[in-house]
Amino acid sequence: MVIPSIIGFGYSSASKVDGCNSEFVADLWQKLMVELGYQLYGAQGGDIGAGISTWLSLKYPDNVMGLHLNYISSSYKPYLKEGEELASEVLEFQKFIQIWSSKEGAYSNIQSTKPQTLAYGLNDSPIGLCAWIIEKFNAWSDHDGNIYNVFSKDELLANVTLYWITQSIHSSIRIYSENSKRPLEFGENDFIKVPVGFAKFPKELPTPPRSYIEKSFNITHWAEMPFGGHFAAMEQPKLLADEIKKFFKSLILIK
Repeated sequence: MVIPSIIGFGYSSASKVDGCNSEFVADLWQKLMVELGYQLYGAQGGDIGAGISTWLSLKYPDNVMGLHLNYISSSYKPYLKEGEELASEVLEFQKFIQIWSSKEGAYSNIQSTKPQTLAYGLNDSPIGLCAWIIEKFNAWSDHDGNIYNVFSKDELLANVTLYWITQSIHSSIRIYSENSKRPLEFGENDFIKVPVGFAKFPKELPTPPRSYIEKSFNITHWAEMPFGGHFAAMEQPKLLADEIKKFFKSLILIK
């Protein structure tokens, strides 16, 4: 397994060039894998990693044997033919997104438009940084009203401390701004041709209907997970790991 750290997220230093978005990182990871000797590999991602892995699969289909996701970017838009009408389930999803964004989307708006303004405050106050991060763990996790049902205090504080010690909150939210300039919008000839597996966790951020995702992704495996939220790798690591292994094992058996 190769698990690279996204540029600017604690374990990796900040980018010094403009345009360090998910596509930019995907190009670096393709270079990394080839230089490590892996001409063929599988990609998996959640959160921002989902966008990076999607770009990898779109741009380097000859190297990516399969793509597994447990999230899809909120900027995702498939190519639609002129005059093409959306299914009722997609229209309902779009309405839901508007409602959800009005209540939960403030973080994304400010991180996408004014990342540096936000960063000064968060980088100056450990309490502010802690509140900013933990609030999302609380809001987006499947914990039945008690966050400690799925995370220990040590796990939560370790996450916050990583950002604090490395002073990487600004570099980590900068990618929101960069991605807003290069959203995940598919053109007429864009399609993820490699096999795609998707694990849908019940408390994940709003996820488009499968039919809408399939307009741009070759979905060959879809799993409705019993519990878990946005931070699935931390909340339900065994569930996610078993699902990933199941998907890629099926690809190996086919080959």
